[in-house]
Amino acid sequence: MLSTIEGDIVPHCRFNRFEDRHGNIRYGQPLLSGDQMTASDVTSGKLTAYLIEGEIFGAHRVTSTVVPVKKILPPLLPAFYRGIGLNYVRHAEEIKAPTLPKNPIVFLKPGLTTIGPMDPIVVPPICQDGQVDYEAELAVIIGKPCKDVRKEDALDYVAGYTICNDVSARKWQIQLCGGQWCFGKGFDTFNPLGPMIVSSKLIKDPNNLRLGTKVNGKVLQDFNTSDMIFDVATLVSFLSQGTTLQPGEVIITGTPHGVGANRSPQVWLKDKDVCEIFIDGIGNLVNPVVFEKNTSKL
Repeated sequence: MLSTIEGDIVPHCRFNRFEDRHGNIRYGQPLLSGDQMTASDVTSGKLTAYLIEGEIFGAHRVTSTVVPVKKILPPLLPAFYRGIGLNYVRHAEEIKAPTLPKNPIVFLKPGLTTIGPMDPIVVPPICQDGQVDYEAELAVIIGKPCKDVRKEDALDYVAGYTICNDVSARKWQIQLCGGQWCFGKGFDTFNPLGPMIVSSKLIKDPNNLRLGTKVNGKVLQDFNTSDMIFDVATLVSFLSQGTTLQPGEVIITGTPHGVGANRSPQVWLKDKDVCEIFIDGIGNLVNPVVFEKNTSKL
């Protein structure tokens, strides 16, 4: 993902997708005071970006045109997500897993789960009974077609990284759907993503990043991607076996210990909560929680 500003090669890029003041949806390289995009950057109303022209996963360039940002949007709108379950050692310990997985546990989330920074996580009536949980996760963005790659080469196919909150309704995930996770993780708005993509040229070691969760300002998860059972290179290689991963596809890589279901007392997302996921080198992904006002239930 090399880019140019007036002819100069700029390999260390950050990308965001945004709405400008005229309602146009654009990609840009944000102008930041540091190396992360914070919640204050997102909400300040003062954020600007160098406009990107071209295809974000193809030929493109970062221009010298500076555009005011009206609203930060999800950096991508993937058709679906490949999710990885039970991928942190201490998370496996907290749920008292008898053994660690021998291969990655893979599930899918639909694309309509995607929302961006500050968009509400809308909890439907069928899971407003104390079961909706947060999960801080590193999201991996594929940058070029990838099939049957070796672990040693896998990171060459990664365009960059962003933050994900793999929101999960635990009863529907674990108890009520025969052990299939997709329904309990697949409700609309249950996959906040953003606030920007950071190039793999900048994040050279995705398995050495601090990540965590705050709910209403209280830290509930705070650990490091080094605790992954299957590191990012292993996941990309594994998922590419016999399967073509396309540019723009997203892998969400599991969550560390400290999820609400395994705390004592348990912590569930409630109406009017504010959930924040943070990852060093990327920034903060903040979303309010809203209980949908609808009388229909199963």
